[in-house]
Parts: sequence; structure tokens; C-alpha cells
Amino acid sequence: MPHPPRASQRITAAVTAWTDVVAGPGRRGEFAFTLGRREIGHLHGDRAAHFVFPRAVWDELIAQGRIEPHPVFPDTRGPAARRIQTDADVVDVIALMRLNYDRARARRARLSPSRLGTA
Repeated sequence: MPHPPRASQRITAAVTAWTDVVAGPGRRGEFAFTLGRREIGHLHGDRAAHFVFPRAVWDELIAQGRIEPHPVFPDTRGPAARRIQTDADVVDVIALMRLNYDRARARRARLSPSRLGTA
């Protein structure tokens, strides 16, 4: 009997199905998801996901218990972490990546073609 997909495999399949998302090794050994030059989040194996959110969004997500401060920047609002231990964590990591994806897509749409370097 085949093994069920690991958390990172499930997250990767979901996130890379979104238009223009690219996944691959990051600069520090993480597995990053990007839209253009903007990272929407990254994974550390099957155990943790890291993100950066605007301060107001970060405050709301912390209050909801959906994220915790990033372990490298524990006193900084913005960088965030989410442990991956259950199926519910996998679903929420995908939802958190989607928050950043939607923000990045909206930002891209606001930029004029000339600012993107295309005609």
C-alpha cells in the first residue's frame, strides 16, 4: 500500500497549482514559493512554514493563534512561523500562503506594465 503524501508534498502540490507560483530551493536551504521576485512563504521540511506579513495582518493572525513569531526574529512583527504537525496545520499553511499570494497578485495588478519592465 502506498504511503500518503507528506505535509510538504501536499502543500507544494496545492501552492504550485496557483498561477505563476514557482517552487524550489531558497538561499538558506529552505524550500521557497515565489510569485515573481516576491516570496509568499517557505517550508523547512514537513515541520515548519515561515512567512512575512504586514504588521496589521501579523497582529490579527497572532491574535487568532494561527502563527507565532519567527524563531530568528522573535521580537519583530512581520516574520512568522507555523508548525506543521496535523492535517489541520497543512490546510492552514496553504491558507496562509494564499493570503500572501493574493496580496502579491493584487500588487502586481496595481503596477503598470512600464513599471514591470514590459511593453
